[in-house]
Amino acid sequence: MAFKKVIPVEDAIALIRQGDVLATVGYGGNGTPEALLIALERRFLETGTPGNLTLVYAGGQGDGKDRGLNHLGHEGLLKRVVGGHYGLVPRIERLAVENRIEAYNLPEGVITHLYRDIAAGKPGTLSKVGLGTFIDPRIEGGKVNAAAVDDIVELVILGGEETLFFKAFPINVAFIRGTTADPDGNITMEKESLRLENLALALAARNSGGMVLCQVERIAQSGSLDARRVRIPGIFVDSVVVASPEHHMQNYGTQYNPALSGEVRVPLEALPPVPLDEKKVIARRAALELLPNSVVNLGIGLPDRIGAVANEEKIQDLITLTVDPGVIGGVPLGGLDFGASVNFSAVIEHPSQFDFIDGGGLDSAYLGFAECDRLGNVNASRFGNRVTGCGGFINISQNSRKVIFVGTFTSGGLETEVGDGAIAIAKEGKHRKFVETVEQITFSGPRAADLGKEVYYVTERCVFALRTEGLELVEVAPGIDVERDILAQMSFRPIVDAPKLMEAGLFKPEPLGLRERMLDIHIEDRLSYDPGTNTVFMNFAGMRVRDEEDLRRIKEAVDGLLEPLGKRVYSIVNYDSFAADDAVIDKYMDLVRYVEKKYYIKVSRYTTSGFMRLKLGKELEKRSVSSHVFESRREARKHLDQD
Repeated sequence: MAFKKVIPVEDAIALIRQGDVLATVGYGGNGTPEALLIALERRFLETGTPGNLTLVYAGGQGDGKDRGLNHLGHEGLLKRVVGGHYGLVPRIERLAVENRIEAYNLPEGVITHLYRDIAAGKPGTLSKVGLGTFIDPRIEGGKVNAAAVDDIVELVILGGEETLFFKAFPINVAFIRGTTADPDGNITMEKESLRLENLALALAARNSGGMVLCQVERIAQSGSLDARRVRIPGIFVDSVVVASPEHHMQNYGTQYNPALSGEVRVPLEALPPVPLDEKKVIARRAALELLPNSVVNLGIGLPDRIGAVANEEKIQDLITLTVDPGVIGGVPLGGLDFGASVNFSAVIEHPSQFDFIDGGGLDSAYLGFAECDRLGNVNASRFGNRVTGCGGFINISQNSRKVIFVGTFTSGGLETEVGDGAIAIAKEGKHRKFVETVEQITFSGPRAADLGKEVYYVTERCVFALRTEGLELVEVAPGIDVERDILAQMSFRPIVDAPKLMEAGLFKPEPLGLRERMLDIHIEDRLSYDPGTNTVFMNFAGMRVRDEEDLRRIKEAVDGLLEPLGKRVYSIVNYDSFAADDAVIDKYMDLVRYVEKKYYIKVSRYTTSGFMRLKLGKELEKRSVSSHVFESRREARKHLDQD
């Protein structure tokens, strides 16, 4: 068999020239081409070449120690780095902090989209992602250090709206990875945990006149690969390198687990439960914000415990958990396995996942935070001499319909005692996380507030909500003294107006019964009346109407609220992720007509789902009532204010 494009790794690396732009794929250890990175490091240490490379990558590729892109953390090897995340590559991070490379940090999703735009020959990528954050050229322009003097992000006005323009550049060398190659360079990915940006990057390098080097674990006979499983066609691949098993792990936590590639599904009961401590308390309180039928993103670190809580509470079938490299459904894993999931429904390519995210497809997102200020700004990217970078944080937090930030109230030695329905602070952390001004803006609170985004900040001892005026303390844990344990540990005073107690069940080992809660319509908690504007708000988001008993409860609750008023009212109804079973949909719509005819002056209904807008609109029109369904709460509110 002629091996054609299959060559030794040393020969592949010898093709890289001084000053080349090198782009690599990977997410943590998922899909990271370890053998190619090791060989490049070895060549540089032995010969001093190639040097002055520009390194580009989207997701963090490393283990936080010495694997992945850490192999390239040598002065002289790199001249410039444009990366999405630095936290997993401390050797490169150190070069950046010490000003020995030109270092830039751009949002992960922007970089994956930039690959596609480079491939298409476009001048760059246009995106609103990063406005109001350190990516904005009016603030830092994504520059990590003083050595980064070139402006690679521009502010432009298109259609009267502010937009960021990320400049394109040629890619000379691409490191990609698959499972199997044939001698012609066709690549399949059957054992990989993620698809990542392999295809987009290969296209970008190919159309830049560059080279595509692909790492695989095995070679198949020419013509033997199922063409339907080929993810990167051979015309886009210049050279193929076969890696040894230790350098082609599925990720840095697992050599190979068929559940991570979708080959098998595993009993979820086998996943270990999370011990009850302050971090589980945070994950459980955050999980209370989950709605049925919602699509949810989980970030790295503490947020990945929410997946474990969802598994314990047996609600996986009621929601869809996602991770930003492209996994849809299942239970996301943590630690060195982060980025992979078990029992997932699908895996799509990294850039496509960010199309979904940037376009507002996420119902909610759960992300960690390191600092938060009085305006609700969050820093999750830079802390003194540490530069972790933003990763996909900005894409996700800026574009999700609802954002829940999770983290301990203080850091650096915090010790708590959790149990018996309460929490006590045994030892306070050394570092405050609620500060007067964050060191770097990774999430813009004022911009989110202006857009009317629903944002919460969940800690082990309290919960804050974002308001136009800043943070408001809305919940306090049992056992916590507001003055001593909260206000005295903050550098600013939030809005405090009769916060309620967090649920005692959060601090007990027994399950919360989330499944039963999520299937209950909770109609009594979904209705509120504002006498100042004579408006009733109906929050039917995530509600599922299953039977006539649910219809009876809805009618009784609405009549109980509105009939005693003795007058007609305005109404705003949120139908995000709403569902009514086929057996009761007609009777539900008749109930809607009854309420409108009896109580409303004018009503605005809204949902972000185009299908739901169409379905509701048709059913309402059939009943000769207000049939226009708006896309957002802002549009619905504007419609009412037009009178």
